[in-house]
Amino acid sequence: MTHQKSQLSRLDRPDLWSVGAVVIGFVVVAPVLAVIWLAFHPTENIWPHLMATVLPRYVTNTVILAAGVGVLSVAMGTGAAWLVVMYRFPLARFLDQALLFPLAIPAYIGAYALVDFLDYSGPLQGALRLAMGWTSAKDYAFPEVHSLGFAMLVLAAAFYPYVYLLARAAFREQSGGTYEVARALGAGPWGLFWRVGLPLARPALAAGLALVLMETVADFGTVQHFAVQTLTTGVFSTWLNGDNAGGAAQLAGVILVLILGLIFVERSSRRNARFHKPSRAVRPVVPVQLQGLPAWGALLACLVPLSLGFGLPVGVMLAHALQKPKAWLAPGLAQAMINTLTVGVIAAVLTVAAATFLIQGLRLSRHRTARLILPLTTLGYAAPGAVLAVGILIPLAAFDHRLADAILAVTGHDPGLLLTGTAAALVLAYTVRFFGIAQGAVEAAFGRVAPTLPMAARSLGQTAGGVLQRVYLPLMRGSVSTALLMVFVDCVKELPATLMLRPFNFNTLSTRAYDLASLEKITEAAPAALLVIAFSLIAVAIMARSSRA
Repeated sequence: MTHQKSQLSRLDRPDLWSVGAVVIGFVVVAPVLAVIWLAFHPTENIWPHLMATVLPRYVTNTVILAAGVGVLSVAMGTGAAWLVVMYRFPLARFLDQALLFPLAIPAYIGAYALVDFLDYSGPLQGALRLAMGWTSAKDYAFPEVHSLGFAMLVLAAAFYPYVYLLARAAFREQSGGTYEVARALGAGPWGLFWRVGLPLARPALAAGLALVLMETVADFGTVQHFAVQTLTTGVFSTWLNGDNAGGAAQLAGVILVLILGLIFVERSSRRNARFHKPSRAVRPVVPVQLQGLPAWGALLACLVPLSLGFGLPVGVMLAHALQKPKAWLAPGLAQAMINTLTVGVIAAVLTVAAATFLIQGLRLSRHRTARLILPLTTLGYAAPGAVLAVGILIPLAAFDHRLADAILAVTGHDPGLLLTGTAAALVLAYTVRFFGIAQGAVEAAFGRVAPTLPMAARSLGQTAGGVLQRVYLPLMRGSVSTALLMVFVDCVKELPATLMLRPFNFNTLSTRAYDLASLEKITEAAPAALLVIAFSLIAVAIMARSSRA
């Protein structure tokens, strides 16, 4: 009996891995919890004022924007995926991968490019005036570029690859025999799509749509450039212009509720749905060769979203960069690139290392509390950058002030702000924001290692740390490297959190492009924008290669 009690006490005793996993989980979840606490305990409660003035407009614009972007993204992504999977036409194999390229273009860069191209002084209206002999804007009618509709178009062109990637995989996994039966029963091309392909791909489309809606609600740079007031712009305005952190936290709480609501609706819609393959030996879908007008129509349908989401932004930025090559030597660009690389690399290494420790700790832990942490750590990726910035900066600033006061009381020296005055808050925000990406990649890599290998290592006397170092990490090198790259690239593209948390006079490539484009200096912003695109293309190329069937 005494021996059994000692064993039970040993099982219940917290170990280093369990404690570490709990600490990491708490750090990742803490900013979201801080937003909730600040929203319910503001220094100055302006919630009634927000409700009576700007909140209805923010919510209405956000909902309309999300609905429009969702419809356009599903139409673009699903249509393009259906065409490249089911048919063969000119450039189909190239487009199969190229349709993912808009993922490399941050939406705000697409906004700068579209406005520059369509504005009164842009090349399109300039060419129209020259061709038609018009001399002023009074001679013709042209849609207002800075509008909600064009914001929808830019965001849809940037986010449709989320739907495309999942829909393409879903269509390819379907049985070719199902379509043969449908054709034998008289179904035409539209019937195959509406009655067979689309219903079977609904789970994938729902997941892709949820990602699109979350990214749309979280966007700041695009809606700011198009002068569309959404909840995210409201957080910036209330905090930075209104100097009211509590009100910003309350608006951030509304955004968080919307995001969590989207996740709940998406999962609930698929809870009772079951989509199974008829057998293990499923015949793959055989693409139909298109000829003549249908072939060129399919090509055009795929080129439209690719041109809007990738061709136009890259073309406009390249044209500006070639127009003024000296912009590549402008003061501040090299420092912005160094800052980007520094905080991006540090954040990527910390994020992947923390995710690896967390997963290993949870695999070894016998405590139920530790295992409950894993689902909660994905909240950071669901929370927009502006929400995390509110949840990080305010508590971190309070802690920083108390730490400085304590050091001053002990040493007589005032160290100033040790954390919020540096890039530490930025690194923390990146780590929390993109922890879900690293966690997913690392967890999948752990699952691919045969359980007999770590068991054999433990039987030979290796500790848990030794097993991680000598067994898991060598076998997971490829997945860990991919996770590092993906987190780094997302850090390069992140704008809202960077704008709100960066130290004074600290620029990254994304904030430099935003600052210059906001001042209508597109030519000066082009080099920074192209560098962001170049970094992002690396990750997209890896994603396209790994998703190739």
